[in-house]
Amino acid sequence: MATKKATCSIVIRCYNEGQHIGRLLAGILQQSIRDVEIILVDSGSTDATLSIASKYPVRILYIKPEEFSFGRSLNLGCQVAGSEFVVIASAHVYPVYEDWLEKLLAPFTDPKVALVYGKQRGDNSTRYSERQIFSKWFPEQSVSRQDHPFCNNANAVIRKEVWEELYYNERLTGLEDLDWAKRAMEKGYYITYAAEAEIIHVHNEAPLRIYNRYLREGMAHRQIFPEQKFTLWDFVKMFTGNVVADYYQAWHDRMLRGNLLSIPLFRLMQFWGTYRGFVQSGLITNKLKERFYYPNNIRRSQLETVKDSRKERRIDYSELEKENPDAEDY
Repeated sequence: MATKKATCSIVIRCYNEGQHIGRLLAGILQQSIRDVEIILVDSGSTDATLSIASKYPVRILYIKPEEFSFGRSLNLGCQVAGSEFVVIASAHVYPVYEDWLEKLLAPFTDPKVALVYGKQRGDNSTRYSERQIFSKWFPEQSVSRQDHPFCNNANAVIRKEVWEELYYNERLTGLEDLDWAKRAMEKGYYITYAAEAEIIHVHNEAPLRIYNRYLREGMAHRQIFPEQKFTLWDFVKMFTGNVVADYYQAWHDRMLRGNLLSIPLFRLMQFWGTYRGFVQSGLITNKLKERFYYPNNIRRSQLETVKDSRKERRIDYSELEKENPDAEDY
């Protein structure tokens, strides 16, 4: 008798995510879609990641640290995935609602949709400027057919048959999602943004790690768009404009005092890293420059605009927190 295929496969890349992986896996098991296949691609964890993951129904794959790239780990996970749709999640995210997977998968009724990505928000540990980035990149309104390839593999799902045409680029130092979406769009597929498919993305990095993240992404951006560049003048404009916008918004949100130093430090690491990664090539396309680099328009307080109209579907993680009292804030 043939085994029934899972509704979706979930591929999670991880390395030393013991503080976070349990919450993501617990959130997956509370989804309204229960018939899922969970695949963990580990690149050499030395903490409790694997022992925590082993308590859940997951298949664990291993990749040597020296062989790791973001694209290679995704290709490994997608290769063994047994479902038509492959959900991709970072190990340090967790779903907010029980219908997260439902909302991610819904747009695939259109056979031309190749990738859907969902909303991301920060938690209490997220730096103020990172929260501004999340609200810029992941707005409150869904978009069924984007006219640009922006997406993010921390919270996304792809159609496996399209992946079989287009493997992830294993040589890139980041932005493998943007590269894949760009190539999919060139073949006539659509990229969809699903605002209701919301996760919390825990990013609480030291300044040097922020710099390294944007350095990697700047290098990758240059490879994907070799005709483009990010000049020293772009660095000055983007750094200054975003610090001013963040300060104004923080003042409006009554959060300026606690973020006077963190805002310019974060933006310095972001844009200096981008500049160093981009240091050689032509002009960034306006669409991507606007999405990645330009500051948000001044708007009402983020605290005032947050809506939770689906409280009955919100996942309760309190029991997990009781089981892990020594873990840092998720």
